[in-house]
Amino acid sequence: MAEGALLRPGDAAWTDALRRVHHDVYHLPAYVTLDARLSGGTPIAFRYDEMGQVFLLPLVLRDVPGTGLRDAVSPYGYPGPVSDVPPSDTGFWERAAQAMAGLLRTNDVVSVFARLHPLLPSPAAALAGTGTVVHHGETVSVDLALSPERLWQETHRTHRNQINKARRAGVEVAVDDWGLLDAWVETYHATMRRVGATAFYFFGADHFHRLREALDGHIHLAVALRDGEVLGGNLFFAYRRIMHTHLQSTRDGQIWWADKLLYHEVRRWGREHGNLVHHLGGGVGGSDDSLFRYKAAFAAGRQDFFTWRVVTDPIAFEKLAGTPTPELMAGRFPPYR
Repeated sequence: MAEGALLRPGDAAWTDALRRVHHDVYHLPAYVTLDARLSGGTPIAFRYDEMGQVFLLPLVLRDVPGTGLRDAVSPYGYPGPVSDVPPSDTGFWERAAQAMAGLLRTNDVVSVFARLHPLLPSPAAALAGTGTVVHHGETVSVDLALSPERLWQETHRTHRNQINKARRAGVEVAVDDWGLLDAWVETYHATMRRVGATAFYFFGADHFHRLREALDGHIHLAVALRDGEVLGGNLFFAYRRIMHTHLQSTRDGQIWWADKLLYHEVRRWGREHGNLVHHLGGGVGGSDDSLFRYKAAFAAGRQDFFTWRVVTDPIAFEKLAGTPTPELMAGRFPPYR
C-alpha cells in the first residue's frame, strides 16, 4: 500500500522519517519552521510511504497573491528529497514524485521548487519524470578524512600564502564565543551592503539567536579577531558529520586576509571534531564565477548541483505564467514570482 501525506513540524511522522533516512540539518522541522517564518510561509514536509519504505521532502508553502493559490519552495540551503530507498530504484522515486505532485495539487499548490542536496544522492533522471531537473554547476567540498598535510596541499598556493600572512598579522579565530555575535552581525550587514543584497537578507541578531536555539548545538560561529577587533566570521552547521558554511562575512576596510584564515580554521575544527566533509557551496546560482573559483581554491572535492521544478497544477500555472515550455521551466522559477 502506498500513501502520501503533508506533515506539520510537530507531527511525529516527520521525526520518524528522519530516524530512518540519511538526512542533513536542512531537513529538521525546527530549521524549516524558522526559514518559513522569514517569508511568512507555512513549514511542511511531504512524506511518501510504500511497502515500509519512506521518502521525505521539506517545503515552505507560500501564498500566491490575489489568487487563492499557493506554491512550494525549499527552505534556504540544500533540503532535497531523502529516502531509505537507493537512487537505483528509480521506480520508487518516480512514484513518490508523482504522489507529491498529486497531493499538492489537491491542496491548491500550483508549483514546487526544490534544491537537491549535492552530498546526499537522489536520482535526477527519475525526478525529471515529474517536472524538470536543472543542472546549475558544481559545488566545492573538503574531505575532512584527509590528513592536515594533504588538506594544506589541496589549498591553492595563493590562499596558503594569505593564510600565513593572516597569522603573521596577528589574526586569531575564536569558535563559539557567542558574546561576539552582535559584532559579527555588523560585519555580515557590511557584506550584504557590498553585494547589494535586498532588505530581506539583513537579518538581525535576534534571527541568529533563534537559529542557534532551533538547531541546539548544531550551529557554530567562528570569528576572526585582531587586537580585539572583529574582522569577520563564518557561521556554519555541523550535523551528522556533515558541515556547511551557512554565511561568511568580513567588515569593510582592512581585514588582513581573515577570510582565508576563517575557512582554514573552520575546516581544521571540523576535522578535529570528527566530521567527514565540509561543504563550502558553489558560485552564485551554482555558476562557475569568481565566488566558485575562490572556494575551489580551498579543496578538490566537487559535486553537481541541481534544482527540481514541478508544475503541480498545469491549468493554474498557465494562467499565471503561460505555457510551461522547456525554456520557461529552466529559467527563473516560478516565473510569476
